[in-house]
Formats: sequence, C-alpha cells, structure tokens
Amino acid sequence: MKGKRNEKEFRKKQEEIKGLEERREEGEIDVQYFDGAGFNETPCVPYAYQPRNENIEITPSKGRTLNVIGFMNKDNDFTPFVFECTIDSDIVIACFENFIKNIAQETYVIMDNAPIHKSKKFLSCLPEWKDKGLNVVFLSAYSPELNLIEILWRKIKYEWLPFAAYASFQALTECLEDILLNFGSQHIIEFE
Repeated sequence: MKGKRNEKEFRKKQEEIKGLEERREEGEIDVQYFDGAGFNETPCVPYAYQPRNENIEITPSKGRTLNVIGFMNKDNDFTPFVFECTIDSDIVIACFENFIKNIAQETYVIMDNAPIHKSKKFLSCLPEWKDKGLNVVFLSAYSPELNLIEILWRKIKYEWLPFAAYASFQALTECLEDILLNFGSQHIIEFE
C-alpha cells in the first residue's frame, strides 16, 4: 500500500503531527490516536518455537469477534471501547461523544480515512466537537504508520495475548480485558 500513497501529502501530514506532538510535550494540547481492531479466536501466530518432536496446538475457531476502538496518546493513556457488534458511524460518534466529556484541554485526534470516519453523519459532528475543544486530523491515504495506535494493536495481537487466550471466547475476552485495563502500567509502549 505504501506505493499507492502520495509521498508529498504523507510528508506534509508527518510534519503536521510532529508539530502537534511538540505542542503536546509543551503541555499546550493533547494528541490522541484513534482506530479500531478486531480480535477473535483465530490466533495471530506468524511463527512459534517448540521442542523437537512436540507440537504446539491451538484449534482455530472464527467464532465471535471483539471489536475494540479507542483513543491513545504517547503517554500510554488509553480509552478503549469494546463491542461484539459491527462498528459503524453511529458507534464511532457515540464513542467520540463519550470521550469528549473527559477532555481537559484542547485535543487533536489523529485518525485514518475509513468510510465510517468519513460518513456524512460523522463529518457533520466535527464543527460541534471543535467548539468543545476536540479537533479531528485525518491522515493522508495509505499511511497507517502515522497512526501510533496501530502499534498497540500489533503489540496486543503478536506479543501480549497469550496462547491460552485462543482456547475459548471467554478466555479471549478475559485476556483482552486484562491487557486493556493494564495498558499504561503492566503493558507499555516506549515511543521515541
């Protein structure tokens, strides 16, 4: 996908985010990264090590999916919302409405251009949120590496979820809940 993006737009957005982060470091504003990810009983196992002549077995099962959407900043502050339903614009708007109640200063939310983020209904909320101190910054197309919450989803799927989480939907729910509740204390991302 990197080859599809407009490199000039990417660099411009990268500089804009850098400027916002500098203002955040000075305490002028807050910068949050917003996105979502789905988790189900099919494990993300790119490779595994095992003793010779022993098998590591996990019975994959599509089953139900936990969809997590949330707001995260570089201080490892995270506001997650978990759903078993499909995420649509109404749900994203409700999460923004809930999140905005707790902002303490001008806040910039960096997010991608998913169709539910660019729906007429979502876009119609932007002026009201801006009046309340929340500004939405859309990323340039095909630049997920600028949305730092993507690091969180990778950490959860490839490092923090134990094999035992895939034994059942109940186990997945409990392990994921533990990670989400302990992000920022037991589970930390070191940002540069």
